[in-house]
Amino acid sequence: MRVLVTGGAGFVGSHTCVALLEAGHEVAVVDSLENSSEAAIDGVARATGCRPHFKVADCRDTKKLEQIFKEVQPAVVLHFAGLKSVAESMADPLRYYQHNIGTTAVLLAVMQRCEVFQIVFSSSAAVYGAPHELPVAEEAPAQPTNPYGTTKLLIEQMIRDITFADPRWSAVVLRYFNPVGAHPSGLMGEDPEGMPANLMPYLLQVAVGRRASLPVYGIDYPTHDGTALRDYIHVMDLAEGHLAAMGYLQDAPKGTHTFNLGTGRATSVLELLRAMRHVTGVKLPYEIRGRRPGDVAELWANPEKAERELGWRATRTLEDMCRDGWAWQSQNPAGYSYRRAGYNPAD
Repeated sequence: MRVLVTGGAGFVGSHTCVALLEAGHEVAVVDSLENSSEAAIDGVARATGCRPHFKVADCRDTKKLEQIFKEVQPAVVLHFAGLKSVAESMADPLRYYQHNIGTTAVLLAVMQRCEVFQIVFSSSAAVYGAPHELPVAEEAPAQPTNPYGTTKLLIEQMIRDITFADPRWSAVVLRYFNPVGAHPSGLMGEDPEGMPANLMPYLLQVAVGRRASLPVYGIDYPTHDGTALRDYIHVMDLAEGHLAAMGYLQDAPKGTHTFNLGTGRATSVLELLRAMRHVTGVKLPYEIRGRRPGDVAELWANPEKAERELGWRATRTLEDMCRDGWAWQSQNPAGYSYRRAGYNPAD
């Protein structure tokens, strides 16, 4: 199929482009590059031997987006574009509401005008907040504890309302947990702008010498070692989940269908730290800090619905996640910043 990927130069979006191209789909990417790099598209091209059609544009720009849709004529949209830091959303909630909800509202309106009625939306387990029961299933109450999670939940509701109002629409909402790792080639990976907001990229930057130590936010949680528990999922497992969702849309009943993408296993901050030490052979010093606002103690998935209905499950281990993340960071100590220095590793 012809697929338009919004935010396709970002971490999960770029790895999903690899999976799409390897499966034989035609891929076009639109990305504002606000928190990503065109170098990720170079990585996709080097990993697959095929470069996606790429356009730089903000998805809130209706005119540009309409031009892209007319040029690409996609059959389905994979929607990743958006801001994703919990801590940043707590500090600047208005930016998150304007960006995440505004982007999706314009995208859905353009899709409707261009008669493209299939979408896979990149949502988040942050919509669950602090769950009453673990592992958390799709039927659990959605009670986000931060503006980032709230924007994801509001977007989910927008999509449900549209698919309910117009039977031509069908959508899959993927609530994924904590994407980590990288493409096993080391050609592409996660490269956040500035200070990393997530554990794995921060840990990798400590391992490669870019940071002095890892801040551990809270060691007094009611967990077995006092640190927060999360469901870490390899980004390539996640990418394959999007392929499964696209296939599901072709025969699914109309409406919105929601799935968790996770491993169903909980890993603490200190357990991930030890796994990374084992893979890298680096000491990885850390320092204890207070809890961050908006964080919850424990969150991991019940992924049974995705396995049952999508035919998908995560297969890669925590060691795979650490090894592939290290392959990326050790080969690219400065991440994608070589583009700013005018250096192309393909030369």
